[in-house]
Amino acid sequence: MTEVVTMAAAAKVNLLLRVLALESDGFHGIETVFCRLDLADTVTVERTASGIALEVEGADLGPPEENLAYRAAQAVLRAVRGEFGVRIKLMKKIPVQGGLGGGSSDAAAVLEGVNQLAGNVVPRHELFHYGARLGSDVPFLLSGAPLALGWGHGERLLRLPALPAAAVLLLTPPVGISTLDAYRWLDQGRVGAAPRGALALDLDALSRWSDVARMAGNDFESHVFGKVPAVRAAFEALANTSPMLCRMSGSGSTVFAVYRDERGRDDAKMMLGKKHGSVIATRTA
Repeated sequence: MTEVVTMAAAAKVNLLLRVLALESDGFHGIETVFCRLDLADTVTVERTASGIALEVEGADLGPPEENLAYRAAQAVLRAVRGEFGVRIKLMKKIPVQGGLGGGSSDAAAVLEGVNQLAGNVVPRHELFHYGARLGSDVPFLLSGAPLALGWGHGERLLRLPALPAAAVLLLTPPVGISTLDAYRWLDQGRVGAAPRGALALDLDALSRWSDVARMAGNDFESHVFGKVPAVRAAFEALANTSPMLCRMSGSGSTVFAVYRDERGRDDAKMMLGKKHGSVIATRTA
């Protein structure tokens, strides 16, 4: 029987993110295009006699019981009636509170890892149910898809063919943004606003970066930029490096840019330095 599983937990960016109305369950509907990156945390899950232990390197994530990876382990262990325990080790490379889905990706990896330790007794569709309860990004990151259209609360997914691999630069200002704050700022800014219009996505256009760049957008941007000047400054600095596409990911604070080639990305990284925060060079998956 498998005793230890080690997995890469990839980051994501949102090439498009529209936030729809607040629904009766207290959550907003969304429409988004998820894109997986090569940047990843490393997640190791080891079988133990009982209980859940969580060790984190590279970031302070607070109390273990509040961590999505811990809660993911609980979900699978409950399903197998606590026949064993696990020790989880997270080696963090994805910026925290950056809108890159690091916590969600760790949780997705733990769902798969603990299930492997249990002999894959939990059907994959059940893992997706667990993931949807943990967070809106978890189902995409659990799916393994390089690109997907997401709607509902992010749990409804249409897997798309991967875009051509592209060089990406991530710029994370020295400030984290809570998702709850971002939604609150957005709702405050929309009081009295007209309902959102319809959006028709052409799947053929989602195969070319030039077309993706024209339709890309993020409803959180203007609200976050108004509340957190450091994020606005980072976005403006990144946009001035001549990328094909520049946006904020998720509810922030990380902004990202896609370049025509690695040389353009690397020149941009050198130009930015560390004035606006940490800079990470990566690629789309």
